[in-house]
Amino acid sequence: MATLEDPIEIGDLTIPNRLYRAPLLECAGNGPDAVEALIDDLEPAAASGVGLICQGATIVRGEGGCAAPGMTRVHDAEFVEGLSRLTDRIHDHGSRIFIQLEHGGLRSMETWHAEYRREHPDLEQLAVSEPPWQLQLLDRLGFLEYDPHVLTTGEVYDLAADFGRAAARAVDAGYDGIHLAGANMGIVQQFCSPFYNRRDDEFGGSPEARLEFFARVHDEIRERAGDIPLITKVPAETPAPPSPLVRRKLSLADGVEIARRLERIGYDAVVPVQTSVVWDMSIVRGEYPERAWANEALREEYDAAFGGSGRRRLVALANRVQSLQYDFEPAWNEDFCRRVREQLSIPVLAEGGIRERGEIDRLLGSIEQSGAEGTDANDATPACDMVGMARPFYAEPRLGARLLEGESEAEDEAHVLCKSCNNCTVPQVTGAPGICRTPDVVRKRGELEQEGAYERNEA
Repeated sequence: MATLEDPIEIGDLTIPNRLYRAPLLECAGNGPDAVEALIDDLEPAAASGVGLICQGATIVRGEGGCAAPGMTRVHDAEFVEGLSRLTDRIHDHGSRIFIQLEHGGLRSMETWHAEYRREHPDLEQLAVSEPPWQLQLLDRLGFLEYDPHVLTTGEVYDLAADFGRAAARAVDAGYDGIHLAGANMGIVQQFCSPFYNRRDDEFGGSPEARLEFFARVHDEIRERAGDIPLITKVPAETPAPPSPLVRRKLSLADGVEIARRLERIGYDAVVPVQTSVVWDMSIVRGEYPERAWANEALREEYDAAFGGSGRRRLVALANRVQSLQYDFEPAWNEDFCRRVREQLSIPVLAEGGIRERGEIDRLLGSIEQSGAEGTDANDATPACDMVGMARPFYAEPRLGARLLEGESEAEDEAHVLCKSCNNCTVPQVTGAPGICRTPDVVRKRGELEQEGAYERNEA
């Protein structure tokens, strides 16, 4: 049974421990200060001892495809070369860094961000197929705006090649691995999901064909970037809106089978996540972000993003309803991860609602589980091989120092400060940086800093 402090291999790469910073929106963009902003955002986690840093989703093309403002693009070789300053700083602390590659497809800003659409009137969304009727209905009602360009077979090959080119640039800049954004409604999930994919060429028509884009991206990365470690998220669309609204979706069993096939294709590790078929709170879960929506300083920017005060209020209402539907659940991907791990020989990474050291030890199988409250016979085996956190690093950039190196022995059930209140997420629709905006959490972090809780124990 592994402990959090044990090293692990992904492909041929040794990672010094099993804690990773999961991909988050950095909102660094591509401007002259982008690299420094990424260093400021990501280096603290490495300095605190976190074994693997996953840079948030970066876009493989120069136009379109961003799911949110401020996402970094990696189509330009000169810009990516400058990211070597970031990778060097991460390596200085003994950590490893992967970059997540993405394209939003139908989830891109040109669908939902009103101001962005006005500024880029010629942009079309890249689409696997014509949008499902549910999304077309939202278009007709004025909630979204679609002008989709359905990719031809040749254009699918070109898009896969762009993922490969981006990976090659990343290798040259010193990244240790590639993290494919295979879930959270990006274009990779759109290819493998029956909700989106109704193609009749080699990239659709059956569960196997819907995974062909995963295979093409894998092959392009291997051809252009070599044997660099390659991991991906694996979706199960179980929290999708209930039937009869959505009948075509990926079940948990489908997600397990996708993971099995990805191992055969040659991926080096997988991150199973339960998600939805649309962009909603199934990704983050937790409380309704009351403080964020009430922030008058951001109201004008919210109106610009959503297309006016009326639509802002409608989005906030939908956010409130979803917070009830997707209530916070500790380690909500645990069952999915365990089912996948029972079938695979490559590492399985778990993230989503993991908030305390004792929980981490249980997921890794490094503590006795028999008789633990809320467990059953199926919990007797580890659920994963690495454990990741995302929003908690907004609250505590140097969180690793509190969780690693026997922290659970020094403090019972060492718990992160993050309250899953989501006040950090909503402002990001304006391009605001990912920071904790909850005063009592920020105050507590300050107290812990004064106590030296974030000083790394390197003994």
